[in-house]
Amino acid sequence: MKKTNKIFLFSLLAILFIGCQNQEYKTEIIPIESLFKNPKSIALKLSPSGNKIAHLKSWNNRLNVFVKNFSNNTEIQITHEKDASVESFFWISETKVLYLIDKYSNDNKALICVSLDGTNNKELTDSKNFTTYVINVLPEFEDEIIIQTNERDQTVFDVYRLNLLSGKKIVIGKNPGNVTHWLTDNNGKLRISVKSDGVNNVIQYRKTERENFKEVKTVNFTTQFYPVLFTKNNKNLYVLSNEGSNRTALIEYDVHRNYETKVLYEHPEVDVEYIYYSEKKQEVTGVSYLTWKREFTFWDEDRAEIQKNLERQIPNMELNKVSTNKNEDKLLIKASSDKSYGTYYLYDVTKDTLIKISEISPWLNDYQFSDMKPIRFKSRDGLTINGYLTLPQMEITENLPAVILPHGGPWYRDKWSFNKKVQFLANRGYAVLQINFRGSVGYGKNFWQAGFKEWGGAIQNDITDGTNWLIKQGIIDKNRIAIMGSSFGGFSVLEGVSKNPNLYQCGISQAGITDLFAFLETIPPTWSPFRAMLYEMIGNPVEDEKMIESQSPLFNVDKIKVPLFIAHGANDSKVKKTDVDLFIEKLNENGVKVKYLLKDNEGHGFKKEENRIEYYKEVESFLAKYLKGRIEK
Repeated sequence: MKKTNKIFLFSLLAILFIGCQNQEYKTEIIPIESLFKNPKSIALKLSPSGNKIAHLKSWNNRLNVFVKNFSNNTEIQITHEKDASVESFFWISETKVLYLIDKYSNDNKALICVSLDGTNNKELTDSKNFTTYVINVLPEFEDEIIIQTNERDQTVFDVYRLNLLSGKKIVIGKNPGNVTHWLTDNNGKLRISVKSDGVNNVIQYRKTERENFKEVKTVNFTTQFYPVLFTKNNKNLYVLSNEGSNRTALIEYDVHRNYETKVLYEHPEVDVEYIYYSEKKQEVTGVSYLTWKREFTFWDEDRAEIQKNLERQIPNMELNKVSTNKNEDKLLIKASSDKSYGTYYLYDVTKDTLIKISEISPWLNDYQFSDMKPIRFKSRDGLTINGYLTLPQMEITENLPAVILPHGGPWYRDKWSFNKKVQFLANRGYAVLQINFRGSVGYGKNFWQAGFKEWGGAIQNDITDGTNWLIKQGIIDKNRIAIMGSSFGGFSVLEGVSKNPNLYQCGISQAGITDLFAFLETIPPTWSPFRAMLYEMIGNPVEDEKMIESQSPLFNVDKIKVPLFIAHGANDSKVKKTDVDLFIEKLNENGVKVKYLLKDNEGHGFKKEENRIEYYKEVESFLAKYLKGRIEK
């Protein structure tokens, strides 16, 4: 072969090789800032008339409330928070909005009222040491709402009728020290309270606010019996209940005579997740439930017809009504999927027309993301475990690095939806496994209870079994597996690398619990009424001392050999910084490689945009170092 031909052949092979390398991934690297910066528009809500939309929009890297007026097509900014993002808000009238914000990054919520014209703006509650929740915005009373706050006693919540003009609060429910849930009727009268000794819940009822509460029903905390709403005549209750059953159903309950009048909906496999209610009709119209996806059942003919029309116009998406005007002839709909963060539409019920309002993050494109597919495997003791597997978009999905992603809670569950963390990891080339281990909610009472006192036991075994199941699928490299999680998921990371030091090559824990003794000792004040329940679910520090010690990462720290990345907020109210510092000190003494990211202006998790972006840049670098995934240049 001539020299020139050889040079040509080698050049061609080099081009083909480089081309194959470039074609290995079907999508380009998505910049971290694009994924994790604040959305353009989120949490849209219609005003009572339906002529305005309020939404959260980024300003100075913080989410603030903006209002768009349809009549003149103008938009104004009505909050100017610079230190923290607005977390939620409510329309009070056409001219007033209430919002909640964690002003001091200490996991407490301040309640602030703001007028659209800039007048009468008031901070109604102090959040430096206390927190506030809105119980009822009282649509019929423009200047009054009902709230609960723990300002009198940090461990419990009292209920107040709050005047938004004067700021004056009138107590309508003084907590005797053990009430954990309050409920108003359709007229805004406080009629139901649920008290707890930590193990048993007692439903209490009164006909009027002038009367004392009377006990009507007692259930163990392992039985869900949760009053949600009053029926239209304010006599009976809609209740989410699994009394006498493994699955949570929606029932109607006669509170006067203490008996179940009828079952409105029960699914044969999973719990009822959410109920849909018409304020105008004052009736429940349907429910949702989670199989591997969210599904809906509507028995109200009007609401069922609306859902049918929406699904016809926006096929193959999950469609949720997020807001409506007072007349309920205009609906805000969020359309989303596993690969779409979401788009908001305004639906005119009368005209059956749909108008696109905004995308949450329009710079993100569906084709950039991966399918989130349901999986199922058997645990070592025969329990069926569900979850999701997301693979990177590659020509050949073999010999992949993997990230095991246990969820928080543990009384939570992963679901089919757009998950930025999952899509980020898949885009970097990792197979991502999410496991709804025992203790996860939604799969019935028995499955939930199977996680009691098993935080570092059978729950961790489920996570290990899921990891081994993934290895057996033949798509991942068993020598390139990480475990990553937040809160309880962070705890599972630390347990995973100590219980299975040869299974994972590294771990990433954010806001993770390091010591169960310390966690149970320093629970937030508002959790105090639930202490006995937590002892039943996690373990009693005295009676279960040996078990808790065996399930606490701090007491198994000597078994950890792989590198760790630990991220934490200095103001975390659930996991104290001092406990994390002690754990890291022990790791350093043992020569374990530790990357520690501490943020002084965060609580339990990173809420601020700049901290979120910094965290994921560190995650990307850490995983690329130990698992050899993709990294943004």
